[in-house]
Amino acid sequence: MYEFELVKPATVAEAVAALDSEDAQPLAGGQTLLPTMKQRLAMPEKLVSLTGIAEMKGVRREGDMLVIGAGTTHAAVAREAADDFPALAALAARIGDPAVRNRGTIGGSLANNDPSACYPAAVLGTGATIVTNTREIAADDYFQGMFTTALEEHEIITAVKFPIAQAARYEKFIQPASRFPLVAVFVARFADRVRVAVTGASNDGVFRWTEAEEALSANFSAEAVSNLSASAEGMIADLHGTAAYRAHLIGVMTGRAVKSAA
Repeated sequence: MYEFELVKPATVAEAVAALDSEDAQPLAGGQTLLPTMKQRLAMPEKLVSLTGIAEMKGVRREGDMLVIGAGTTHAAVAREAADDFPALAALAARIGDPAVRNRGTIGGSLANNDPSACYPAAVLGTGATIVTNTREIAADDYFQGMFTTALEEHEIITAVKFPIAQAARYEKFIQPASRFPLVAVFVARFADRVRVAVTGASNDGVFRWTEAEEALSANFSAEAVSNLSASAEGMIADLHGTAAYRAHLIGVMTGRAVKSAA
């Protein structure tokens, strides 16, 4: 590791002020940033830790919404969202390993937008809203490709607002070495719509499978998607699986998610 300045603000306002300098970068759980720095793939001169900001932590229900502070760890989401949104809690409970779940945060994951991360599927699959220090961003506008989001420079995610679904399920085919999903699907059914989001499969990151959404809106059952096939175009191909294999898994995991949710 190399020398850098570490700042620990107590409020969002202090964090924003600390980031208003050249080569400053926010630090959430550090599960991605710190290994990247160790490899010299990123070398910020100042880290602004968000872990001490109380207003960015916690899970609370507001009407038909579940609001989660961006600084809330995966382990805390797994515990505190269990009663109001079991599918989201189950997703958080299977991220990485205990060390990752007790340090990593929902805001850090969404800001990084890894193409195989779990939370982006829940956010896009429910049509959640990303709340920052300056605005609110709809899920459909937030994700803009691999490791790319609508966040502007030094903009901080402070919370995420999840609409609570009538029925939902996250199904994840785990890559055992990394614990990331090889392919995972989040299905959410609401009174007037069904949303299906896929992570781990595409070179462009998380995306909605609209063909499945249309079929499930008419008939929310595993049979409704049993004959659907996702396109292999643009899918990740590596030593763990071909593009065609990942496309096939999308259908399999969607069917499992619908069956469990229904």
